[in-house]
Amino acid sequence: MSYRDEIAQAVAAAAQLPAAEVAAMLETPPSQEMGDFALPCFKLAKTLRKAPPMIADMLKESVTLPPAVERVESVKGYLNFYLHRAQQVRDALAPVRALGEAYGHSQEGQGRTVCIDYSSINIAKRFHIGHLSTTVLGHALARIYTAMGYKVVSINHLGDWGTQFGKMICAYKKWGNRQMIEEGGIQAMTELYVRFDQEAQKDETLLDEGRAWFKRIEDQDPEAMEIFTWFKEITLKDAMRVYDMLGITFDSYAGESFYIDKMGRVIDELTAKGLLRDSDGAKVVDVGEDMPPYLILKKDGATLYATRDLAAALYRKDTYDFAKCLYVVAYQQNLHFRQLFKVIELMGYPWYKDMEHISYGMVSYEGQTLATRKGHVVYLDDLLARAVEKAAAIIQEKNPDLPNKEQVARQVGIGSVVFTTLFNSRIKDIDFWWDRALNFDGETAPYVQYCHARCCSLLRKGGGAPAGEVDYSLLDDESSLAVAKLIASFPETVTDACHRGEPFLITRLSVALAQAFNRFYLDNRILVEDPAVTAARLALTDAVRQVLRNALYLLGVEAPEAM
Repeated sequence: MSYRDEIAQAVAAAAQLPAAEVAAMLETPPSQEMGDFALPCFKLAKTLRKAPPMIADMLKESVTLPPAVERVESVKGYLNFYLHRAQQVRDALAPVRALGEAYGHSQEGQGRTVCIDYSSINIAKRFHIGHLSTTVLGHALARIYTAMGYKVVSINHLGDWGTQFGKMICAYKKWGNRQMIEEGGIQAMTELYVRFDQEAQKDETLLDEGRAWFKRIEDQDPEAMEIFTWFKEITLKDAMRVYDMLGITFDSYAGESFYIDKMGRVIDELTAKGLLRDSDGAKVVDVGEDMPPYLILKKDGATLYATRDLAAALYRKDTYDFAKCLYVVAYQQNLHFRQLFKVIELMGYPWYKDMEHISYGMVSYEGQTLATRKGHVVYLDDLLARAVEKAAAIIQEKNPDLPNKEQVARQVGIGSVVFTTLFNSRIKDIDFWWDRALNFDGETAPYVQYCHARCCSLLRKGGGAPAGEVDYSLLDDESSLAVAKLIASFPETVTDACHRGEPFLITRLSVALAQAFNRFYLDNRILVEDPAVTAARLALTDAVRQVLRNALYLLGVEAPEAM
């Protein structure tokens, strides 16, 4: 039972009120001097027919304090509760010592599956910074849901269908050759794509040729399929380099083309249920007055990605029987997912309520927006490589004798990119700047990683975390208590991050904990002559190390043990 619930029950018994009502009234005071919890008695004045200060005085005399509460004070209509510091520290650190890497985990999702659709790169296009948010956000959510006990199915819904692939083949046939692609890889394909767009602006007949090549893909033409499959293999090979740098794997790479032979069911069901209607030759589903109709079939009978998303939703429910299905896609697709979920509801499937669009803002690079067709783009592998290079330079300056400098530079550099992406609420746009991301003194990955490394160093010097009992009463100072409170809040933070789809809650907690520990470190020498004090402070240091490590792992960031 939480401290809040214990206090609520004690007050409820004294005031003869429902405990839930009292719990809702309890507040956290703005400063420690005003207590750990406060009950404003103003709302009770009408019920108890007394002035708030009198109510507070009465409750102070009649309430039976729970074991965790040291004292209670009545101040100007408030009832302020002060917890035993030693018990707070003990209650915070003991679970970390017992659970280790499992601290912050739960069994909430045991026996249930969650599908997470993220990253979803496009074939024949190089992995760029525009896919950064969906990739690292989806990966963090996958780890968070796993920590909550769910079985996670991570899905990379490849963009591998559409007329753009006809355009790519057309460009390849006109201006490319096999040697060019073999040697230039995905970059050569990107250049062909940009050239096609430029040439098509001058000669619109190229668009017809591109559509003709895509028709050949749809018809399973051997030459078209051979080139299309080859482009796909090269794209995935290139993407794997980026995923390996980020430590990301997927359970499924079933993209749009996987559902081509599964769309018949969608059309048949929509027709049988009377949901399809004709609209100037096209087929649409009416999804309500506040949204435009959902286009299912074009005038020529061709399907769209909307049709394939419906087929994918039905397939995932049949295959995985998910309890939740998340789509980590930019906010520009808000309308599409509202329509998609509404069509599934109209089809009579109650599990439409289990589907959620995890939207996020856009990414720019040092004030510049991105546009693939115009060739103005920052490629993700270049960004990560540069981050590692810059981190290596900083480490060389700060600690030239550090062992494994290359490994630490990779951990810090890549971690800084991920951490920056996950630092704010996901709906906020991100403008990536190097001086912010790699700042060792700011609210960044290097700052948190350095704190973790400092904890590891202190533990090495102190002979490791204490194995036996610890006297927590020796950790009764303000800075120790501040650290303990943040540690105690970690499990609830993980739960909130899961329920809200917001990993930034964990990012912010890790920064706050690092800041609190650094204040503790300034206020207290860790290794002192008194072995009991040393053991207590090492226990707190080890708990901080473990929680920071757990938090960074959930975010997809590594935790160096030396920096």
